[in-house]
Amino acid sequence: MMLNKMGRAALASAVSLSMLGVTACSRDYVLGYLYVPTARPLSAGSPNGGISAYAIDYQAGGLEPLSDSPIPAGDNPVAIAASPNNLALYVVNQNDSTVMTYQIGTDGKLYNKQTINVTGSTPTAIAVDAQAKFVYVTNKYQLDDNGKQLYSPASPGPGSVTIFPINSDNTLGTPSTQKVGNNPVGIVASKPQINAPAAGFVYVIDQETLANGSPTGVLLGFSENLTTGALTPVPGTTITTQSGSKTVATGFGAGTTPAAIAEDPSARFIYVTDQSSNQLYGYVTQSNGAVTPIPTGPYETGIFPQGVTIDPRGKFVYIANATSSTVTPYAISQANGSLTPIASISGGSSVTDTNPTCIAIDPALGVYLYTTNSLAADITGLQLSANDGSLKQIQNTPFPSGALPQCAVAVSNGSHATQVINP
Repeated sequence: MMLNKMGRAALASAVSLSMLGVTACSRDYVLGYLYVPTARPLSAGSPNGGISAYAIDYQAGGLEPLSDSPIPAGDNPVAIAASPNNLALYVVNQNDSTVMTYQIGTDGKLYNKQTINVTGSTPTAIAVDAQAKFVYVTNKYQLDDNGKQLYSPASPGPGSVTIFPINSDNTLGTPSTQKVGNNPVGIVASKPQINAPAAGFVYVIDQETLANGSPTGVLLGFSENLTTGALTPVPGTTITTQSGSKTVATGFGAGTTPAAIAEDPSARFIYVTDQSSNQLYGYVTQSNGAVTPIPTGPYETGIFPQGVTIDPRGKFVYIANATSSTVTPYAISQANGSLTPIASISGGSSVTDTNPTCIAIDPALGVYLYTTNSLAADITGLQLSANDGSLKQIQNTPFPSGALPQCAVAVSNGSHATQVINP
């Protein structure tokens, strides 16, 4: 059982944060909150899924469901993101092509403030820029001027990115659209680099098909206008509209079937999982937004790598392998982004429960890692060493969730200082 009901004054004697190398300003046994969208309908006769919400225990990383969990969401919620100030949550509902905005209460509870349509169809992923000014949502299909889907699963066509400005109350404003390639499935939004302070960058992974029918992966880069949110292709990325409004995208090679993308907190390195080859591709970002492959890559993963994330310090990358039900850890070279395998994970050969699809790390201490296990309908909790990145299982893991958990995001309870600053 979690200890969040105990007096705050007892915290200092319970554990010293200095042992972990970080300082926390929150005086509470609740370290933060974890939110997990679940695709299975919450009630009979309704297509809508929900959000399983948990308080994260400060001492051990255990999860305790909030009293109002699960919180209703839309039809098949598949992606989730939090605002940088931890005040808002954005959830993508794939089957009804909407984004829902929730206010995060001081007790972690969620309050639905808005449901808004994306400008495409079948949204797949979401990112919030570091300035908390824009939300970007990838869509599998474009819409025509009358709002009709241009293509279908039987006749795949180009996708798009919906660009939402964020209002002062964290709701989303009138969107615009950036056309992209065949099947965009992942997106990250960079913070401005120290050598390019006037620009941010947005990166999209696309599952493309060659003229001979072979699948191929593409990483697309865009320069973000920090005032309007508009996206302009960077050198090495081209978006061409052909007859019939069909869009062809070319960019940087990203394996065969890319599935997930993550960028380190310094905005210098990008990593992409490839499901077909069971590999992780690494890139170094340039000041103009272009990327170059890390020469020592790609790197081996488990079977069918589905999710990827980087710890808040930017020292370690973790990959969720859906078929092998494991997490693959690597240490990141701060000099060039190359990866070094981390010693075997303690806790047994099956590190997670069945079919992990996504990974989230608490942003407060940066030492508790959670995987959403889709087929097991639960969450595996692991504790990572801030020194060497190795993992061990959290007590009482796994923790039950709603059916078919899709992904997860964690927010901190109070102010903490673990994220790295641009070098």
